[in-house]
Amino acid sequence: MRKLLNQTFKTYYSWRMRLIERFMEEPYEAQERQFKQLISKGRHTEWGKMHAYREIKTFSDFANRVPIRDYEYFKPFIERMMLGERDILWQGRVKWFSKSSGTTSAKSKFIPVSDENLEKCHQKGNWDAVTILYHQRPDARLFELRTLLIAGSLSKLEQHPQTQIGDISAIMVARMPRIAVPFFAPDIATATLPDFGEKLERTAQITANHQDIVSIGGVPTWVVVLFKRVLEITGKDNILEVWPNFQFYIHGGVSFLPYQAQFEQFLPSDQVSYQEVYNASEGYFAIQNDFSVKDMLLLLDNGVFYEFIPTEEWQNDFPKAIPLSEVQLGKKYALVISTNSGLWRYQPGDTVVFTSIRPYKIKISGRTKQYINTFGEEVMVENTDYAIAQACRRTGAIVLDYTAAPIYMSNGKGGHEWLIEFAHSPLSLLHFERILDEELQKCNSDYEAKRYKNMALAPLKIHTIPQGTFIDWLKFNGKYSSQAKVPRLSNHREVLEDILRFIASTLADNKL
Repeated sequence: MRKLLNQTFKTYYSWRMRLIERFMEEPYEAQERQFKQLISKGRHTEWGKMHAYREIKTFSDFANRVPIRDYEYFKPFIERMMLGERDILWQGRVKWFSKSSGTTSAKSKFIPVSDENLEKCHQKGNWDAVTILYHQRPDARLFELRTLLIAGSLSKLEQHPQTQIGDISAIMVARMPRIAVPFFAPDIATATLPDFGEKLERTAQITANHQDIVSIGGVPTWVVVLFKRVLEITGKDNILEVWPNFQFYIHGGVSFLPYQAQFEQFLPSDQVSYQEVYNASEGYFAIQNDFSVKDMLLLLDNGVFYEFIPTEEWQNDFPKAIPLSEVQLGKKYALVISTNSGLWRYQPGDTVVFTSIRPYKIKISGRTKQYINTFGEEVMVENTDYAIAQACRRTGAIVLDYTAAPIYMSNGKGGHEWLIEFAHSPLSLLHFERILDEELQKCNSDYEAKRYKNMALAPLKIHTIPQGTFIDWLKFNGKYSSQAKVPRLSNHREVLEDILRFIASTLADNKL
C-alpha cells in the first residue's frame, strides 16, 4: 500500500516540477506577480495607509515611499500584532509568530507568520523541496518510509493567549497536513516538547528502534547530537547500521562545509544525498535543485518580493537596493524582502552571492552582522567556513563548531582569535593554525594583503575548547532550541569573551 502511495506522490511531484520550471523560465514575470499581489493586500493595512500604497504602481514608487528597515524598526508594530490588533502590517489578525534568535539587541525576535505566509511560502517551499528531491532522486521513498523531525516548541503569549509563538519548525508541525503525519517520526507530541533536551533524548530512544527512517532535516549542530545519542543507545558504528533505508539529509541554517567530514562518518555511503534549503523564520527562500552543485534555486513565486543591497551600500543609513533584474554574478548582496506576512523592505541580515542568473541561483555568503573587518580584512563567514573545511581536509581534523573575533592592535598589529571545538583534533594545533591561515589568505585577498609579512595582521591564534562547550553555552544563555546557532564571526569581542568567561566559570565550579 505504501509503495503505491509513494508512486502516486512521485507522479504528483512530476506535475509540480513544471510549476517550478515556469518561474525558472519567467523570473521577472513571477516577481512582478508577487509584487502586485503584495501591494494590493498591503493597501488595507495601517502600514499601507501610512505609506500610500494606493499610489504605488511600480518598483520605483515602492522604493521611494518605503525605506529599508531591520527588525528593530518593525518591533513596535509586531508587538501590537501579538496583542491581537488587526490590519497592522498584514490584513486581518496574525495568530502565529516565529521566535528567532537574531543579531538584535533583544534576546529573541518574533516574526509574524500569517495564514497566507504559512501556506503559500513555508508549506509551499516544503512541497517544492520535496518536488525537487523526487526529481533528483526518482528512487526517493519519503512517502513509503518515515522522515525524522527535530522541531521546536510552541507556547501561548501570556499577555494574549490567542497568540502562539515558537520556532517556525514547530508552527509547521502544528499545521502539518493530516496526510503527512504517518510519514514522520517521532509522534507530534514528542516532536514539539518544550524541553529541548528531553525532546532530543526521547527522539533518540524512539527512533533508535525504527529501521524505516529515510531522511532527516535540521540544523547540523543538533543532528550531530542526535546521531551520537542514537549510536550510544544502539552500540552501532554508524547511522546506516541503525537506519539502513536512509536516503536524505536536508539541512540549512548554517554552512554545511565544516560538518561534511563528520556526516560522511555518520553516513558512509555515496547513496545518501544532501539537500540544502534556505528556510528562515521570515520565509522559505531557496532550495538546492541540483545535488551535484552547491548552490540553491531562488524561489520566485512564493509570496516574497526580493531586493538586493550591493556591498558599497551596506554601511549607509539609507541604503539603495536593486531588483532581481539588475543583480550580477559573483557579487555579494544583502538580502531585502517584502513578504505575505507584512514584512516590507525588511532586511533579515543575510548576505548572498549569485552563482547563476539563468535560472537565478544563490549561495548564502554570511550575515551583515557576522564578519570581521576591524582592520580592513573583510572576512566573511563563507571565507572561514571554506578555510576550516580545507584545513580539516589537509590535516584529518574534524571541527564541530567555531567562533572568531578580532584581537585589537598590540604593538601596531591586530589579529584574529578563534575558539574551535574539535570532534577529532589535529596532531599539531600549530600546523592546523598555519594551514587555516594559508587557506584564509587564498580565498580572501583583503586578508592576504593585511597578512603580508605580518605587517598589519599577526597570524591567527586558536584556542581549543572541550566538546560540548558551545551547546552548554547556548543552554546557559537560554538558546537551547532547534534554531539556535553559534555566531561564527563577530566584529567585536563580546561573544568570544562571554564564552571564555563561561568556560572559566565552568572549570571553577567543577573544582569545588
